[in-house]
Amino acid sequence: KRGKTLAVVGESGCGKSVTMNSIMRFTGKNAIVKADSIQYNALHDGKVTEYHLESITKPNGPEMRALRGPDLSMVFQDPMSSLNPVYKVGDQVAEGLLQHNKGMKKAEAREKVLEMFRKLGIPDPEERIDCYPHQFSGGMKQRVVIAIAMICNPELIICDEPTTALDVTIQAQIMELIGELQKELDMAMILVTHDLGVVASVADKIQVMYAGKIVERGDVREIFYQSTHPYTRALLDSVPKIHSTNKETLYSLKGTPPDLINPPVGCSFAPRCEYGMNICRKKYPELTKFSDTQECNCWLHDPRADVSNLPENMIRRRQ
Repeated sequence: KRGKTLAVVGESGCGKSVTMNSIMRFTGKNAIVKADSIQYNALHDGKVTEYHLESITKPNGPEMRALRGPDLSMVFQDPMSSLNPVYKVGDQVAEGLLQHNKGMKKAEAREKVLEMFRKLGIPDPEERIDCYPHQFSGGMKQRVVIAIAMICNPELIICDEPTTALDVTIQAQIMELIGELQKELDMAMILVTHDLGVVASVADKIQVMYAGKIVERGDVREIFYQSTHPYTRALLDSVPKIHSTNKETLYSLKGTPPDLINPPVGCSFAPRCEYGMNICRKKYPELTKFSDTQECNCWLHDPRADVSNLPENMIRRRQ
């Protein structure tokens, strides 16, 4: 929804970036996307327009290109490779404006780029607008990438691990800037990350992804305090606690996500799950709803399952 943030979390290799690229139609011909629908509802002049993105046959055709920028936009995770090294950064940011506003003059576009640079805290914007990417630090490059994504005031912005390549202090600055611009422009945002510390402070809802599927979803409080899937619990247990007095080794989930070229039968998390049962390896678990906002796919919440070994905070009453 407008002004709200959905966080998609999971380990590397769980399919988060592929899912986001599917929404943007960046996946190419070789990607296999199994979905009933990739639907985007846009509000234009007070009317809701429905787009079924998977039915747009040409990802780089005029229909999809018209959506990218004013409607859908994306901040990529590596600012070092997201910018074209042979063009000035100002020209790269202005390109979207000039593409989607055919009557706009270059001088007007330049002023809008300068305004965006000021909002993003880029120093000396009048001088830096004519610089090339190699003249910027990593943090400044990421600000330029954000400017490219936000310059057309999109309805939905997808941030695919936007702080991965940056140091901790710059990460905090970038997330604060994104949050401020989101509120100012009243955008919807999907934040892809594996950093649950970031999620807690910026997200409204969370979806936990494993092996290309959402295994649990809920609002922030439900996921952090009443998570119901063993994988979600493992992610939370892997986060260092600042007030912890326990000197034991930090929890680490054993194993790696499965190869999705040949996915396992049943629940993909079963080989790594300490609560796994025989049924988990034979059949994918049914969806269990716990509230209007929280649901998960796990056999542990079937009425026939033995829950005596489950942590107390994972045992929730079915809706």
